[in-house]
Amino acid sequence: MKFEIMRDHLLSGLNDVMKAVSSKTTIPILTGIKIDVTNEGVSLTGSDQDITIQSFIPAEEDGQQIMTISHTGSIVLQARMFNEIVRKLPTNEVEIEVTNGFATYIRSGKSEFHLIGQDAIEYPLLPEVSADEQFTMPADLLKSIIRETVFAVATTESRPVLTGVNWNIHENELICVATDSHRLARRKVKVDSLPTGVSNIVIPGKSLNELNKILEDSTNPVQIVMTNQQVLFKADHLLFFSRLLEGNYPDTSRLIPDSYQTNVTLNGKALLQAIDRASLLAREDRNNVVRFETLEGNAVEISSNSPEIGKVQEEIPVEVLEGDALKISFSAKYMMEALKAIDTQDVVIQFTGAMRPFILKSVSDDAILQLILPVRTY
Repeated sequence: MKFEIMRDHLLSGLNDVMKAVSSKTTIPILTGIKIDVTNEGVSLTGSDQDITIQSFIPAEEDGQQIMTISHTGSIVLQARMFNEIVRKLPTNEVEIEVTNGFATYIRSGKSEFHLIGQDAIEYPLLPEVSADEQFTMPADLLKSIIRETVFAVATTESRPVLTGVNWNIHENELICVATDSHRLARRKVKVDSLPTGVSNIVIPGKSLNELNKILEDSTNPVQIVMTNQQVLFKADHLLFFSRLLEGNYPDTSRLIPDSYQTNVTLNGKALLQAIDRASLLAREDRNNVVRFETLEGNAVEISSNSPEIGKVQEEIPVEVLEGDALKISFSAKYMMEALKAIDTQDVVIQFTGAMRPFILKSVSDDAILQLILPVRTY
């Protein structure tokens, strides 16, 4: 195997696949990156068994020659070392040659590295995924869906299925839900040509976070294939496989109230900033709890107190205040993350009482819904 390649293109592909390589794997070969060279270009593959990422670098793109291929072949090289070497090479021209055994030479300018590779036959094959039932959405929409839901997954393994985001296809809608049992984030999106085979999967939150880092903020389409064990995202020259979480995701629809005692419409940014200020005192206390109280004359008060430090209170004008007077306490962190996910000027918050879950959504669009359980303090 022998080829020459532009270092910046090689680095770009390595940056993507390194996100799937783990030093803690029990399978030694997975600490490596698999390099496959064909006449069409170079494929780089990294995997930790849960996530597998393959990046393809074409030999030629937009009329520009990116590499010269002398001999095709495959090798597995130690990932961290290979990545560091490529990053520090002196010129943008890189030659990689594999000779007898698995001796690998990496040359650039006056610099030459010699690495001992491994047989690519030992590297696990990519998962088999039939593309019969794939659907497509723009990359920027997929990134938004991830941003608006993944923060609400559980971080403890006591209920493993809650560490993922539930993607459920219902009629012509994709419904994405994350919950850690103290809060819930839901995003609905209408998508053309949704598959009919597999309609309910749970994608690990870790996988979606890694995918989010790799996807560019473009409107280019991402093809998505859902199976019973795997989900595949295909974007430009990238394949991103993730295993799915096993187990039945709880039916969260019954958690969302259908009647409300108090409705408050106000500026989401002003509320976020007030909670952020109140949490300065709240976070010194163990619970990071902030209080919210409706006042006469279309206003609410955000307050927090810590017996050892002091207290803070702030009034915010509201646009609409309907229903019963209310005092409620909640986690400042949960509320701020929910408001950031909605990311609009005006939000409506709907309460069913001081100790019942309440929901937040945008005034203009109910595709995003956030639900939070209050904290008992009164």
